[in-house]
Amino acid sequence: MIEIGRLPNSRAAQAFVDYLKGEQIDCQIQPLPQGVAILVIRDQDAEQARKEFTHFIAHPYDNKYLQASWEHGDTNTKLDYGAPSLQLFTQFITGAGPVTLIIFGLCVLIYAAMNLGFASPVYQALSYFGAVSDTSFSEFWRVFTPSLMHFSAMHIIFNLLWWWYLGGKIETRIGTAPLLILLLVAGTLPNIVQYYVSGPNFGGLSGVVYAVAGYTWVMGRRKPEAGIGLPPSYMGFMLIWLVLGFTDFLGVSVANGAHIGGLLIGLAQGWFDSRSKTTR
Repeated sequence: MIEIGRLPNSRAAQAFVDYLKGEQIDCQIQPLPQGVAILVIRDQDAEQARKEFTHFIAHPYDNKYLQASWEHGDTNTKLDYGAPSLQLFTQFITGAGPVTLIIFGLCVLIYAAMNLGFASPVYQALSYFGAVSDTSFSEFWRVFTPSLMHFSAMHIIFNLLWWWYLGGKIETRIGTAPLLILLLVAGTLPNIVQYYVSGPNFGGLSGVVYAVAGYTWVMGRRKPEAGIGLPPSYMGFMLIWLVLGFTDFLGVSVANGAHIGGLLIGLAQGWFDSRSKTTR
């Protein structure tokens, strides 16, 4: 037997092994103190298996691996996948990239600080120009930082779930650069729009969330081989939520300018990126 690679996650290794079985490559998983090793039974299969392993490392969420698990998966596997809490944490980490996780963590920390007695200093430091006295246009971060503030549990939960789900897909399957561009552009320009619509008292990642939603939807329709997409029902939900923001149905003040601005930015960048011939 020949070892072709190691993976830190047993579930991911099982999905890859199931795929190799479908390619008529006999292999098995060997548990290690840290992660697992993948062993090929026949020496003549090693070269092909290594090529497949390299592709799997670069594209672990490719649909062909999920399909292989359904077709060739072994329900009698004795691998120890760990405690449910560890599984959820592993899925949370592996389902996103560094930018996704950093912004997620910053939003949580800022929200926690605002609810632990530091609302005033946080708001004074991060709010848009003019929201508090003595702000200066030299404090350039104020164009972006309102996107990191949230004012209710529902507000932050809604935004961060979508950010992790869609932002994580973009970053892990296409790359960090497209997500970073979306974050910076949709985290600033929609804020400027919102300022002229309702004034400086606003906050939240909603503009960015609508940007990643629009981007994912366009990429899924125009370039499905990129590996991301947003089902029509999900996009319909986002559009319904957008429309409800213009009514009194939600019972709260909604940053409609930021939502529309973010959506347009995501659609535009998705259209532009879907024209390129290569993906990560």
